[in-house]
Amino acid sequence: MKVLLLTREYPPHVYGGAGVHVEYLADELAKLMHVEVRCFGDQDTVSGGVRVKGYPFGKGSFAHVDKKLSGALDTFETNLETLSEQVDADLVHVHTWYAHLGGILAKNLYGIPLVHTVHSLEPLRPWKREQLGCGYDMSSWVERTSLQMADSVIAVSQGTKADILEHFDIDPDKIAVIYNGIKVEQYHPTTDTDALEKHGVDPSRPFVLFVGRITRQKGIVHMVNAVKYIHPDVQVVLCAGAPDTKEILAEMEAAVKAVRQEGFRNLIWVREMLSKAEVIQMYSHATVFCCPSIYEPFGIINLEAMACHTAVVASAVGGIKEVVVDGETGYLVPLEQLHVAPFEPVNPDAFSRDLATAINKILDDPALADSMASAGQKRAREVFSWSSIAQQTRTLYDSLLK
Repeated sequence: MKVLLLTREYPPHVYGGAGVHVEYLADELAKLMHVEVRCFGDQDTVSGGVRVKGYPFGKGSFAHVDKKLSGALDTFETNLETLSEQVDADLVHVHTWYAHLGGILAKNLYGIPLVHTVHSLEPLRPWKREQLGCGYDMSSWVERTSLQMADSVIAVSQGTKADILEHFDIDPDKIAVIYNGIKVEQYHPTTDTDALEKHGVDPSRPFVLFVGRITRQKGIVHMVNAVKYIHPDVQVVLCAGAPDTKEILAEMEAAVKAVRQEGFRNLIWVREMLSKAEVIQMYSHATVFCCPSIYEPFGIINLEAMACHTAVVASAVGGIKEVVVDGETGYLVPLEQLHVAPFEPVNPDAFSRDLATAINKILDDPALADSMASAGQKRAREVFSWSSIAQQTRTLYDSLLK
């Protein structure tokens, strides 16, 4: 069997969970079949049985167009580039809207089945209009078209499947739930601390950790606002970079400034995107990992923290509820959301306060923190194996090629 994976992100150009997913899925699938990855970038490698070819993004063809629109047009141009070479595959598998047009065209041009993994849904990310302008209508259109044309749709959680059925006219029998996974051989506790010391984090003192992009989806501003309710002697480390827009960056900067002006001196903001090894150090030494997302189809970062023996406090949204076991591997914080754009909490301050309350409960009880960390690590290892996920994906592929 031969599969073509189409994605925007692939190492070394990874900035989100979808890129992590494709990297490890490709690695495991290559043990079962021939795998080719076509992505956005400059890669041209063959490693571990995976053929990877990157194609340029943002070549300047639409430099004269409004910047918010050029993002969508640049994406579609790169999709055409990914098909500039002959496709030799039994099926094509797409990841995120950035690759959907390529999958649609490959299905039609070569008569092969199309598999569409849903890592997120555009109708549930209305804040993206800030980033893309009317290009958001284009990303929504290509996502809807790909879902409708797909021979099979993979949802990364039961919650994501429910969202698909709520927002799209899709045959439920066409949707398979296959979770994201974790490579436990890589994500495990480490005693190394050089990354912490480099960024001013004292590994001998407890700290609360956030890892993620500066985007409304990740709820980072709510995390910053929670800082004033967290014990003042505890370090709060925000590994947060790659802002979606200058507006959300400005909100982040204003929130951080306000917290510091109120007297909280232990807030550490790491603005650069850390390497995998550095992030694993952060996970390993954090007392609590916090994921305040207002929308999260799965939440692979929670799984990474759990695998590194860290208790988790996360918002009770989407697939997070299927990863974090409330009261066992951490705490889930209810989030009452507005069901209109921008899907923000009804009472943002109450949400921030609730996050801090859950964090403080773990900080106050070292035995509880250790118990939750151990339970989370065990769950990550036993339930979310990439080898199992690859086998499930192979079974789905087989069903389409009968």
